[in-house]
Amino acid sequence: MAKDSSFDVVSTVDMQEVDNAVQQTARELTQRYDLKGSGSSIELAKADATITVCAPAEFVANQVIDILNGRLVKRQVDLKSVRWDKPVAASGDSVRLIGHVVQGIDKEYAKKISKDIRDLKLKVKAQIDDDKLRVTSPSRDALQQVISHLRSQDYGIPLQFNNYR
Repeated sequence: MAKDSSFDVVSTVDMQEVDNAVQQTARELTQRYDLKGSGSSIELAKADATITVCAPAEFVANQVIDILNGRLVKRQVDLKSVRWDKPVAASGDSVRLIGHVVQGIDKEYAKKISKDIRDLKLKVKAQIDDDKLRVTSPSRDALQQVISHLRSQDYGIPLQFNNYR
């Protein structure tokens, strides 16, 4: 019997690249003429994997997020990897936005991806391991079909495929 081939479906983000993008954004906030004295700030909490944007108005906060998004794209970080909460009023008529950096695949997304793989009617098995999904099959062609199908779908999180054997 032939040995099964496999690959892992994961969703990971390089936190060092996110940290660099946040630092570049903070530097630009101090240098840009329209944002220089606005009192805007951006911080990254690596332990919680959250980005906090404080600004005097929601419009200014959205400008800061646009700058951050530009920096993330330049560093090849997928914008789907940051989920932003709704703006919250902070002290002194300011607004606070919190963005969560998504690491790993949640159970609900893993179940949805697994169901989509089963719906392909290929001879593959998908099993959920904590925050990743392992797909195995005796046929490498079937695995390639699964990868191309998953790349064509939009699950709201960035997907990477590794450990292809």
